[in-house]
Amino acid sequence: MHTLQSQAWVEIACDESGFSGSNLLDPESPVITHAGVDLTLPEAAEVVAVLRSSRRRRSTEYKSNLLLRPEHRSELEWFLTALRGRAHVHVIDKTWYVARRVIELLVAEPSYGAGTSLEGDHHESAIAIYQAAGRTEFLDAFITMTRTKRLRLIDHALIDRFFETMPAGVPALQELTRTRVEDVLLRLIDDDPAIPPPLEPMVPALAETALFWSAGRRSVAVVHDEQSALTRHRIDRLRTYLAGAAFPSPPPLLTVTQVDSRRDPRVQVADLLAGIARRLHAQPSRLLQPYLVGGIRPPTTLDQTGWRV
Repeated sequence: MHTLQSQAWVEIACDESGFSGSNLLDPESPVITHAGVDLTLPEAAEVVAVLRSSRRRRSTEYKSNLLLRPEHRSELEWFLTALRGRAHVHVIDKTWYVARRVIELLVAEPSYGAGTSLEGDHHESAIAIYQAAGRTEFLDAFITMTRTKRLRLIDHALIDRFFETMPAGVPALQELTRTRVEDVLLRLIDDDPAIPPPLEPMVPALAETALFWSAGRRSVAVVHDEQSALTRHRIDRLRTYLAGAAFPSPPPLLTVTQVDSRRDPRVQVADLLAGIARRLHAQPSRLLQPYLVGGIRPPTTLDQTGWRV
């Protein structure tokens, strides 16, 4: 079965670490990591069993913070070596994500390609925002303004704050009108299905994971830990967008099945890997560094890219 999947489609188990809802500017949690593993159930169960037996742990889950303790270095190295060629981690710098979303949502035409490598080239404008003095206040104003869940009317005071904190020196923003902002916010309030959620980085993370494993050659069936951000509507929209973007290649995203991670050892392995990558993102270990692959990067050492192990 595994050989057949590698020819036409592949099942990838995923989990994330660092997701904090719309609280995207928390300096204590600067990145989100989204891991995918290409393991069968027996293979993943064996990995989990080895880790548990090494410390005589009988709990249902083995957490990444345990593997990162100095006394557990040998288990960490074994774990990462065991996944060699069978796993990938997509890393999103949250501040960079928000800076891009300002441009993608308010300047460009919103689409489900936002936040992914398929989106149009808005790199320079996003960099200008990312590097601007007072960016945190401006990005916080953007987040607050676009948090429209359960709203029925536009909050004009929030729009005022957005424009008042707007950084100078970003041509794309200087051309932005209040009418344009209000039009987009109304579409968000009306839950326009064509607009992806502006504050949900899990959606582009899922897209990038599917694109990586698809590689233009096959479709990807995702098994994911239960995640409220990945609603059926959003998944359907994302799947349709990716299929159109990849045509005539196979649709990158085939299905998404959400499961309880405690019942699926593949998702448990993905959870461990995502947690390790998030905690080591600033200074990847020698076991992670060689597997850095191309991605969308802000002007810092490592902000949004992928690790393949």
